[in-house]
Amino acid sequence: MIAVTARDGGPRTDLSDLVRRRRLELGLSWRSLSAACVDPEQKERGSLWGRTTLDTLSRGGHIKTPKLPELRALAAGLQLTLGEVQEANGSQFYGVDTVWSADGEVRALVEGYREMSPEDQVRVREFVESRRRVKRV
Repeated sequence: MIAVTARDGGPRTDLSDLVRRRRLELGLSWRSLSAACVDPEQKERGSLWGRTTLDTLSRGGHIKTPKLPELRALAAGLQLTLGEVQEANGSQFYGVDTVWSADGEVRALVEGYREMSPEDQVRVREFVESRRRVKRV
C-alpha cells in the first residue's frame, strides 16, 4: 500500500470512509457486502472482496491497492458508480483529487490538490472552469 497523507499529516481515508458510510446507509453486514462485491464484467469469479478485507479497509487499515476488477466489484457492492469508487481510491492510495467544473461536465485529476494553498486551489478551479467554455468541435 502507498501511504498518502492528508494536510493534517494523517493518512488519507477517502475509500475507507466511503465503504464505512455506504455500508451503513445500505444496512449491510460485512458478509452481505462481501457477497455483493462481484465484478459485473467477470461474474464467474464471484466475490472479489472478503469481509475481513472490507472491514480492515473501512477502519483505515493496510490493504493492497485495489485494481480495476476489485474497484468494479466494490462499486457494485456499494451500489455506486465506478467513478465514485475510483475517485475515493485515487485520493486514498495515490493522493489524486478530482476537481469538477460547476456544471459537472469537466474534471481534472490533480495530485495533492487538498494540500495546495487556497490561492492555488482557486487557480485550479478557474482552469477547470475555463476548459468548460472551450468550444468542442
